[in-house]
Amino acid sequence: MEQLNHLVFLWINATPASPHALISLAAFLANDLILIVPLLIVGLWLWGQRDQIGQQRELVSKTTIALLFAMTTAKTLSMLFPHARPFVEGFGYNFLHHAPDDSFPSDHGTAIFTFALSFLFWHRIWSGALLMVTAIAIAWSRIYLGIHWPLDMLGGLLVGMLGCLFAQLVWNLFGEQINAMMCKVYRFGFAFPIRKGWVQN
Repeated sequence: MEQLNHLVFLWINATPASPHALISLAAFLANDLILIVPLLIVGLWLWGQRDQIGQQRELVSKTTIALLFAMTTAKTLSMLFPHARPFVEGFGYNFLHHAPDDSFPSDHGTAIFTFALSFLFWHRIWSGALLMVTAIAIAWSRIYLGIHWPLDMLGGLLVGMLGCLFAQLVWNLFGEQINAMMCKVYRFGFAFPIRKGWVQN
């Protein structure tokens, strides 16, 4: 498995002969595209049509539970199964500064794959597919730039699946209570902007 991991990494990893424009694009994908996660979570909770805002907030709540579980699981796996990054092992080429911490599973991969799967399972096929393309682009960019192994990204995808499964189980048991509590906290904390009509009630 490790041999295959190395082989696929070398197939994807950029080299000094790679186009500078492609390396710059990969750097944008690797660093900045992940911002879509908090932006969409906030946007879907605060704004929307009155007849859809309830469904949007349920999606946000379930996605948040999935993300919390997935990221906690990823951190735990990283401590239990430490794995050095490619540049720490002196393998391939590195084009992006990163701390030499453990790489498996990828935090970025876990977050974006969990997010994409949440939309795939609980929103629309088209939105989930679009976010899955985004997730694959981020995964590719971090391998291309030499800071992650392919298995780090596969691990992120699998942990994301576990996160969504956990969130659905929790929602089946406590969904109504969680939704009511989050809405109550939101309406208390955002009373002024709600009253002004800046955000949805």
